[in-house]
Amino acid sequence: MGILNITPDSFYDGGKYKNDKDVLLQTETMLKEGATFIDLGAYSSRPGADHVPQEEELRRVVPIVELLLKNFPDMVLSIDTFRSIVAKECLERGAALINDISAGQLDGDMMTTVAGYHVPYIMMHMRSTPQHMQEHTHYEDLLEDMLFYFSEKIRAAVALGIKDIILDPGFGFAKTTEQNYLLLKKLACLHITERPILVGLSRKSMIYKVLGTTPEKALNGTTALHMTALANGAHILRAHDVKEAMECITLFEQLGPNSALRT
Repeated sequence: MGILNITPDSFYDGGKYKNDKDVLLQTETMLKEGATFIDLGAYSSRPGADHVPQEEELRRVVPIVELLLKNFPDMVLSIDTFRSIVAKECLERGAALINDISAGQLDGDMMTTVAGYHVPYIMMHMRSTPQHMQEHTHYEDLLEDMLFYFSEKIRAAVALGIKDIILDPGFGFAKTTEQNYLLLKKLACLHITERPILVGLSRKSMIYKVLGTTPEKALNGTTALHMTALANGAHILRAHDVKEAMECITLFEQLGPNSALRT
């Protein structure tokens, strides 16, 4: 899943794609490099990010949805939003799935909207909001809490008729660095849900802070953790750098099903 942020303040690529030409070039590059999905986001969810009004999110994202699907009509376009109105407007224009960081917690109409369009739904584990989530990192048992959270969300989604559900454990969302690494180590525990697992590790602070570097210099660390995530049962890598992520997948698959790296 290639990341396409059209926000001015995302932690790594904020403000990078300032016009239609830049957006189209980056999308074309990611598709040629092997991206199965492109995940389009217009609301930065980094810790402490500024709140963006719904009208501004719509103003940013709707024209880009139209632009992308006009130029790449066969692409699979995911919309990274927690707002049902934004999801609806994008799905009406041909988006193929919704990636919701709040799993319906921040908009009670989201699951109903997704169900009405019969599209896949990515639900992520997070507490509170992007502005305050890092104030909510205390867990009695992180994995137990997460499994309970997902069981509740899956039950609600299935009851509404959503059939294709993908789980995102939410690395960096209401979690400390130590909790992120515990979660990565125990990622296979989520297999009990029998749902595909998406991981978003790309250039995050759990990498560059440990290495004492910056997001711009965290590609090698990202690749290292991508291999770990695949070995521990991840099905989808959400990445800024599609070429490198695809190389990681190719090499992991070359190891074969009996590799000691596999769970």
